[in-house]
Amino acid sequence: MSDKPAAFTLDLSLQVGKYDIQKLLGKGATGTVYLAKDTFTGKEVALKTIEPEVFRDPEFGTVYRSQLLNEASLAGKLRHPHIVAILDAVVGEDSGHIAMELVTGGDLAAHSTPEKLLPVADVLQIGFKCCGALEYAAKEGIVHRDIKPANIMVASGTDVKIADFGAAILKKSQVVQTAQMGSPYYMSPEQIQNKELTFHSDMYSMGVVMYELLVGKKPFIAANLEQLLEKIIKYDPLPPSEARKDLPKEVDLIVLRALMKTPQQRYPTWGEFALELSKLGQKVLPPGAIPDSEKYVELKKVPMLAQLSDAEIWELARAGKWSRITKAKPIVKEKDKGTSFFFLAEGQAKVVRGGRLLNMVGAAEFIGEMAYIAGGEARHATVESHTDMLIAEFQPEALDKMSLGAQLQLTRALVRNVADRLALANTRIAK
Repeated sequence: MSDKPAAFTLDLSLQVGKYDIQKLLGKGATGTVYLAKDTFTGKEVALKTIEPEVFRDPEFGTVYRSQLLNEASLAGKLRHPHIVAILDAVVGEDSGHIAMELVTGGDLAAHSTPEKLLPVADVLQIGFKCCGALEYAAKEGIVHRDIKPANIMVASGTDVKIADFGAAILKKSQVVQTAQMGSPYYMSPEQIQNKELTFHSDMYSMGVVMYELLVGKKPFIAANLEQLLEKIIKYDPLPPSEARKDLPKEVDLIVLRALMKTPQQRYPTWGEFALELSKLGQKVLPPGAIPDSEKYVELKKVPMLAQLSDAEIWELARAGKWSRITKAKPIVKEKDKGTSFFFLAEGQAKVVRGGRLLNMVGAAEFIGEMAYIAGGEARHATVESHTDMLIAEFQPEALDKMSLGAQLQLTRALVRNVADRLALANTRIAK
């Protein structure tokens, strides 16, 4: 008989509810996350399981259970491209599991040290997307309460998804316990002081995350919890551009405003915070680059798209083929066949037929919808850039991949646009 110890192998031939466990993804203090397959749909999910001893913990058991129940209650409710979808949840007396959308790129904690920082432009894009997700959650009546890099998952590039809404809606008596459990660096002054929380508390936490991703360290560090909480309540952080010399000074104004001590001193809305991040993002990118935030902002301005949800605007932004065009460049030519339509985000275009100027088209307008609605036909006029422009082309194949709800809202908007143009043409003829 060999004296060597037997090799330990994790037996993953298990099933939890309707989920077949495939492999271990990670293990934390409160539970384990597995890659699992839904035996009904065949879809892969991230399955978080909570062990019985967690709920029996004498000090934090009730908090853990509350967090899991909170998270489970959101199953199927938060639908946003930058929030991890909770697909299914079961919470029993001694254990529970939650099936979540699978996000495979890790989390932002991997990019919060000086050696592994992301480009400044990427951090600003990530911040912009998180603002939109947290604005959506706030409109649903939810304050996350535990925004930190480890709870922001990376889907790909700057596409991120906020996870772990378990701390949302915790009772005030549980706040100190939550701090002792490990996220005090990101807590707002009002959260530490057991005051009523609004979305401004998440905004402060997002400011801490932005600071850490830009600088590589947290704005407040202390030897113990008591000193840390005192610093958060009483002291101002070192401006990011002083902590990291190559940062643009404009970063300071944005991040430090989010980190102000009282909610009233921070941005009045998530939208204003996001817009400032978008403006700075365009300044730090190379000339000609078109960030996701700019695409979203331009589409959000369009009155005829007002019925589209935040998620649907993002679908449309991603479906378009975006480009910057210089003056006097053709976009479509009269009599050429086509199936796509165009969105003019910035600049002006002229519409010419038979050499005669028919119309001038400005920013936030659409061009070529008739060919798209008809399913392909010859263009009725030539359109060329009158100034430098930012434009997006939408092909039917890309739009077909959007959700049915987004396609319906878009088609309605395009038909209304065509109807308005016909009405205007009739009025001109009548005169």
